[in-house]
Amino acid sequence: MRNQSNPIEILLVEDNPGDIRLTEEALKEGRVKSNLHKVENGVEAMAFLRRGGRYADAVQPDLILLDLNLPLKGGHEVLEEIKSDEHLKRIPVIVLTTSSAEADIIQTYDNHVNAYITKPVDLDQFVKVIKSIEDFWFEIVMLPRRGKDER
Repeated sequence: MRNQSNPIEILLVEDNPGDIRLTEEALKEGRVKSNLHKVENGVEAMAFLRRGGRYADAVQPDLILLDLNLPLKGGHEVLEEIKSDEHLKRIPVIVLTTSSAEADIIQTYDNHVNAYITKPVDLDQFVKVIKSIEDFWFEIVMLPRRGKDER
């Protein structure tokens, strides 16, 4: 359970504008106050997380929603970098992707993903999945608090 006075910081790493809009809408309808930060590729994701360049003032997210099929740097590489970085590895990462390939599932769990979810193609089911993520990760699970230097 979280202190509801502070919004949840979510980083969405997604290049599909339709999936970005669906995620935004689902989170707006949710019960948990959140700030959604969006980047469209793996290079931007790592810059955001490491506060590089235009992301110098970025907050550390409480949760990362990561697509696997990204331009410039794929989701597998991003996940591996996050989970091998001492300052980032505790941030829960949920892979939210169209791939249901066993090899992708195994590789992401080998790289310490917290959950692997195949995106539903049905709009209502997609919204339901996002709300389920929100309910589980922000109303049930205890997450580490962000430190003072993690904005």
